[in-house]
Amino acid sequence: MTVTVAERTDLWPERVPRNLDYPAVPVGALFAGIARRFADRVAVQDGEEQLTYAELLAEASAFAQALRADGVREGETVLLHLPNCRWIVVGYWGAMLAGATVSPCNPLHTVSGLRSQIEDSRAVVVLSHPDHVSTVLEAGAGSTVRRVVVVPGTTAAPVTAEVPDAEGVTRIADFVAGHPAEPPVLSVTSGDVAHLAFTGGTTGRSKAVRVLHRNVIANICQSVAWRTGRTVAMREGRYELDPIGREDCGLPEGRGVSIVVGPMYHAQALLNTSFMLASGARVIIMGRFSPDRLLQMIEAERATYLSASPTLCHALVASPEGQRLDLSSLQVLTSGAAPIDLETMKGLSKLFPSAVVCEGYGLTEGTCVVTSGPAYRDGARKLGSVGFPLPDVTVEIRSEDGAVLPAGEHGELWVKGPQVTDGYAGHPELTAEQFVDGWLRTGDIGYFDEDGFLFISDRLKDMLIYKGYNVYPRELEELLVQHPAITAAAVVGREDAAVGQLPIAFVVAAPGAQPDPDEVQAYVAERVLPYKKLREVHVIQALPANAAGKILKTDLRARANN
Repeated sequence: MTVTVAERTDLWPERVPRNLDYPAVPVGALFAGIARRFADRVAVQDGEEQLTYAELLAEASAFAQALRADGVREGETVLLHLPNCRWIVVGYWGAMLAGATVSPCNPLHTVSGLRSQIEDSRAVVVLSHPDHVSTVLEAGAGSTVRRVVVVPGTTAAPVTAEVPDAEGVTRIADFVAGHPAEPPVLSVTSGDVAHLAFTGGTTGRSKAVRVLHRNVIANICQSVAWRTGRTVAMREGRYELDPIGREDCGLPEGRGVSIVVGPMYHAQALLNTSFMLASGARVIIMGRFSPDRLLQMIEAERATYLSASPTLCHALVASPEGQRLDLSSLQVLTSGAAPIDLETMKGLSKLFPSAVVCEGYGLTEGTCVVTSGPAYRDGARKLGSVGFPLPDVTVEIRSEDGAVLPAGEHGELWVKGPQVTDGYAGHPELTAEQFVDGWLRTGDIGYFDEDGFLFISDRLKDMLIYKGYNVYPRELEELLVQHPAITAAAVVGREDAAVGQLPIAFVVAAPGAQPDPDEVQAYVAERVLPYKKLREVHVIQALPANAAGKILKTDLRARANN
């Protein structure tokens, strides 16, 4: 007998619909409706610079009109090659209003990495920053790129380099000059591609995921309903938020304040920003991360909502600054992008006593969010769980042969829902392998407990097999971070012909501590079955992570196997 949250009606957040209606419009039309509804409210703040929703729509519309005048047609790709700053929002909204496809890009890409993304996305326009435009010019030489538009510096993304005087390079002020600040008429549909979102590449070369307009719309609507107590509707072109009887949330309509810290070229920050704007929130873009500065901003701006990665959460908990500040304004903190350890979750609850702290789960192939703990004070939550599937989402735990497993048994997560994307661009064989009859094979391992709460055990590719037994690194990592001398940990496998894979740990010392590897091994061995024991412990300065906060286990695996 399988257990799903659908069978536990007593645990589903009260008055949140299980099924939603999704506007059959492209993303640009939704954005235009949002901006008109909240026209006079501040939408985006970058340092002292602020844009109201009306001003954001005007700037984005002018950029959209300029793209169209420059020959960009529906479905052609605009690459957003920017650090976090207000221009990412203008560029993203503008590309959506133009009917283009957006491909967010890490501005710190190497020339070869950027060249690969340009080739795979067939980008025709790149929106870039003066400090990074030289990389674009080198990577884009002889490619499909025919225009590079350069933005000015901001508080979040200051400029240290000159804009090169090169053919095809245009400053954004010149690019949009003379173009109307009204959205162009769109011919794209909800079934067209909105994003070419590249996967993190932590387990191999990045792949471009085809995210359709309807996928983005669905995930925004699901997030708004799940976290703000409203359902989204478009009626005769007007954007409307219908109340569903919830007011005890961190993003009340038109009154939320959120600080964006994670990289906006990553789905978590980009889609979370969109859902925040869909609720009429004021979105503050921080720029370079500092835990002390972020805590100070939460107090000064009276922020109500924060979406974070485990790496960022750990830094906040470790900062002594939090002990002297008034952080009572924060109502909701969600952690995503990677699993978070239980000790850090407990620390967040102490640091933000007024906040609902919940963990979510998602992936690029699922647009962004798939499951989450409810953001309501009376919502059911369990420490360590990533919550429940969002409205209209089904999650099954399946064995290697595809059989649906009962509660308590570990298996691969299969996901079905309106945010499941259209597969990988240019990779039909990978698409056929991961996207099966409307289901997405996530490659993640997890289980439902008897109450229908979902727990993530590990990545399928991270799971170790020792003498035929499954060993889940996350279980060992949870134990390691409870050790008083350890502040962060990651476990990977070392290949061994005799037994399969040996669990090897990399740990970071707590301030002032010096972990003894032999003692740490003994500490874990006392708490696990013999086949799960660590075979080595290495103390390192920091765990390697990408900008989204995901630990680069490929790097650690290479070290363990050398």
